[in-house]
Amino acid sequence: MNIGVYQSAAALSALERWQDVVAQNVTSGQVAGYRKRTIDFSSIQMGERRPDPTLKNTDADPAMFPRTKLGINFSPGETQATRGALDIALESEGFFEVQMEDGTRAYTRAGQMHLDSNRQLMSSANHAMISTADSPITLNPTGGDILVSTDGSIVQGNATLGKFKVVNFPDTSKLMPVAGGAFVPVKGTEPVPVDAPRVLQGYVEASNVTPLREMVGLIMISRAYEANQKIISNTDQLLNRVLDTLG
Repeated sequence: MNIGVYQSAAALSALERWQDVVAQNVTSGQVAGYRKRTIDFSSIQMGERRPDPTLKNTDADPAMFPRTKLGINFSPGETQATRGALDIALESEGFFEVQMEDGTRAYTRAGQMHLDSNRQLMSSANHAMISTADSPITLNPTGGDILVSTDGSIVQGNATLGKFKVVNFPDTSKLMPVAGGAFVPVKGTEPVPVDAPRVLQGYVEASNVTPLREMVGLIMISRAYEANQKIISNTDQLLNRVLDTLG
């Protein structure tokens, strides 16, 4: 068994996972509130190899294989002006709380909102926006335009409709992505209210993906993939020559 072939094959598998991450970032890079997916590489020892097993007192070399860990970068994206009355951005830390179709709660920073047929304020993924009263936010059909203050309070005409529920998590690594750019916490993780959120009306927060860096990543993946393929090919040719020689 040639351990180098297995190491290169494992490297190819890790590079494919990296490519999947970059492809997702490039595809979703223009989605408001999207958070960049990341991948970290480390190594793990899986066995040992010796130059010659018949020799005594020969130090064994550890056989190292690549290991990957997927993650999410929660750094803020750039705030972009749109002047839309229902475009809301968070300039502070935290997430808007939303209610999904099954009634469970999720959390998002995507602030491109709209109204449904019942005049409820919905996220871009059709999740109901939740107020600090722990209920969906419904607009008055004859109340006119809304005004959102920097603390998240929603006013329509002379009536205050509620206040956006903005929460945060002490450990964002406990958040799992779901459809529509939202996140749900793992079991046992509870959100913490943000006491003084900074909310901007007429703005959206762009994704935190840098397209140029993702393109550079694709080039690095391509070169590393070619190098490992060449190692496997050269090793295979060497083994074939050995077999031909030995018969």
